[in-house]
Amino acid sequence: MLWIALHLPRLSFESWLAVLPPDQREQPAALMGAREVLMCNPAAQRLGVRPGLQRVTALALAPQLHLGQADAARDQQALTSVAHVALAFTPAVCWADASESAAAHTVLLQVQASLRYFGGLAALLQRLRAALAPLNCTVRFASAPTAKGAAVLACCADNGSNELHAADLSQLERLLDAAPLWLIGTGRPQWDQLDSMGLGTFGALRRLPRQALLRRFGPALLDEIDTVLGARCESPPAWITLPETFEARIELQTRADTTDQLLHGAQLLIEPLLAWARAQQARVRRCTLFMHHERHRRQGGDVPATTELSIALAEASCDATHLSVLLRERLAHLSLPAPTLELRLHCADVVRGSLHSAELFASARGEREGLIRLIERLQARLGAQQVQRLLPVADHRPECDGALHAVSADAVGPAASTARRSSPARHAMPEHGRSTAPRPLWLLNEPQRLPERQSRPWLDGQPLQLLCGPERIEAGWWDAPLAGRDYFIAQTPDGALVWLYRARLPLSVAEDAQGWFVHGRFG
Repeated sequence: MLWIALHLPRLSFESWLAVLPPDQREQPAALMGAREVLMCNPAAQRLGVRPGLQRVTALALAPQLHLGQADAARDQQALTSVAHVALAFTPAVCWADASESAAAHTVLLQVQASLRYFGGLAALLQRLRAALAPLNCTVRFASAPTAKGAAVLACCADNGSNELHAADLSQLERLLDAAPLWLIGTGRPQWDQLDSMGLGTFGALRRLPRQALLRRFGPALLDEIDTVLGARCESPPAWITLPETFEARIELQTRADTTDQLLHGAQLLIEPLLAWARAQQARVRRCTLFMHHERHRRQGGDVPATTELSIALAEASCDATHLSVLLRERLAHLSLPAPTLELRLHCADVVRGSLHSAELFASARGEREGLIRLIERLQARLGAQQVQRLLPVADHRPECDGALHAVSADAVGPAASTARRSSPARHAMPEHGRSTAPRPLWLLNEPQRLPERQSRPWLDGQPLQLLCGPERIEAGWWDAPLAGRDYFIAQTPDGALVWLYRARLPLSVAEDAQGWFVHGRFG
């Protein structure tokens, strides 16, 4: 059996520091416990602030010190994101035993069955590091044949590489000989007594006679040592399971009065969302951002407690950059009714299935994905109704054979080709009824009347030469006066082509409808 332990020694500090605005992260900052400093950044250390200092002492050394408070719920949410990343590599993921001090902020992965798939331990660790990098947290890696042994090694991995690996039990014993004994939860009540006896490491305790230790400290301490070293079987762990829906919250450190201030906090929720989606081999199709407002900051009228912002994708995606761009565009056009104090991201709409592989050469699928992302960005920036597409209409009249409609997800998504093949408008006009004559792409909003000399139409003071025609169109009796026209393709002296028509029966129409009209241009 092989276990990998992921220990996050600075999780509380990093999860709080990530919420701060970017310009405040480089300033002196420290995380406080009940009365003393727990952790601080390098800027605070340069001013003399150290873990263990009282609040008053720390502020005396650095009056500009930005103080934060440890939050167990915030830490658990950040640690859950790490567990979701791990679930993408193996379904056997659990928390370390909560009764041990080494269990704080530690995730365990049983990877024996996954080694062959990922190409060995080294390749698996490389991919695991890359998957954890977007979470921006310090992680110590360790591997060992036992779960508790891996957890203890991860807590001790404070070398330059932040990694310790034991291939077998004998190597695990050698690495644990220098480990502090207080890392074992069962030995903590006897820590003062063991320390006074000079027993501060695993190796010192393991070299003493077992019977003497059993009589003095009882069987619990030896059983715990044997479990860590693999001499005693471990109890079955409680495996972590993925929730059906994603829910994450973040409390802003300052009141957000503008949407620009919300963008940073909202982006911090995207990576945990994608970690949850990748753990179940899924892609996000729709998510909703909830902005909880300050209720007492009312400026007249009722202020809603929450503003919702829904982000829908034409094609499901797990691209953090693309989701961030859509979020930025949507927030740029949002007006906040009141300052925001807390953000919540909810997602229950995902598409499960294997992800598309990367392409070496351009393909139709890649071009369609590029079009989808362009349309999504335009809709986010301009509005869904402002991005339209031209759809065919069963009408022979050029000004009525197309209509503009807002682009929907089905128009550009995976079902677009199927929808086009089954579209009624595509087959509304029989094949034998379609014209084979060329049509211009540019139609005038209103047909332009042309002067006529010696029965020849003129345009811009020059005579036109008829090249092709007539193409007769006779339709519209059901919704307007009958349109009976004969269309021609004509050429100007400089070679430009235009589309002309005249009434099929000149004497049967009003005087203003008689003569020649230009209706389009070939470009």
